Amino acid sequence: MSILIFFILSKVDLHCHLRDGAMCELVAPMIRSGGADVVYVMPNLQPPITQMFQVHRYHETLTRLAPGVRFLMSLFLHPSMTPDTIAEAARSEIVYGIKLYPAGVTTNSQDGIKDIEQLYPVFDAMQNFDLILNVHGEQPGATILRAEAEYTPVIRRIHAAFPSLRIVLEHISTREGLETVRQCGPMVKGTITPHHLLTTFEDAEKDAFSFCKPIPKTLADRIALVQAVVDGSSKFFFGSDSAPHPIENKKTNKEGERGDCAAGVFSMGWTTGFVLDALEIGTHYGWITKEQTTREVIEGFLSRYGRDFYRIPTSFSRSVDSESPKTRIRLERQGQTIPRSITSSDGKIEVVPFRRGEKTWSLCWIDG
Repeated sequence: MSILIFFILSKVDLHCHLRDGAMCELVAPMIRSGGADVVYVMPNLQPPITQMFQVHRYHETLTRLAPGVRFLMSLFLHPSMTPDTIAEAARSEIVYGIKLYPAGVTTNSQDGIKDIEQLYPVFDAMQNFDLILNVHGEQPGATILRAEAEYTPVIRRIHAAFPSLRIVLEHISTREGLETVRQCGPMVKGTITPHHLLTTFEDAEKDAFSFCKPIPKTLADRIALVQAVVDGSSKFFFGSDSAPHPIENKKTNKEGERGDCAAGVFSMGWTTGFVLDALEIGTHYGWITKEQTTREVIEGFLSRYGRDFYRIPTSFSRSVDSESPKTRIRLERQGQTIPRSITSSDGKIEVVPFRRGEKTWSLCWIDG
């Protein structure tokens, strides 16, 4: 990628944590600054979103805070969930899927799932009503570097039992995760985050603001993820997994090294540039070729593949090449410096972004 200015169709962020309360008030208005006009909202609040009345209330709040964004909502898969809840969600037209968290593997997942087969009636209803199963794929009790790889048989087992159920393995961080998605049928896809394209476990170990779950893995895994972004298969698409935490929950020592801190990186306002940065790095080191980083491939990963799988109406954003009304984003290389922190208007909440202080692509919207 030797170009200085880049135009693409607006991005779809299919994995986003917007929190609630004052944190939500701070971060939700930043969605469009990252180039997205459609986001899929994660449900692991406290308490988790398990009922439709909670979905409607949350959706109303988000729409008020970011009126130019289309919010796709999800429910938290709780052991008490029934097929009736699935039917109600499917009728809502704002719920697109159900998020499976294995119990205790990440932030606010203590109410997650311990027995997968207990939920088979729910999966059957999801298959019948055509809702998506979104999976945080980490095995409880496994070592942090092996947790995703050891969970992949669960994905295969669910897919074998429910072959028409759309499944997304979220925030893939390993070669094993990529291979699982590739080997399953067309109903199984995966999201890839910018921070997994840009870091390895060494970065997450030494920097609290790069620490997340699943943790970034080895350089070989990172290279495989970069290659997957440009493989053109449509099996993988963008999900930021932007997950803000107050600075006091990201404990560090005086040198900024990670202590016992909350898992999650805040990247929302700069994720499109981060993906382009990762592809430039991959090209520089020979992991991918310049010829692979076409606008068509990048736009596919950031927008088209996810829109198609989630069946998002194309009328919401049109192609860059279409004569119909369209929404594009314009990016310029190294036109923006990532702030060292952002703070709420009352000064009570401070959040530190991923790659704070570094340069990335600037972004602006071109409508009409």
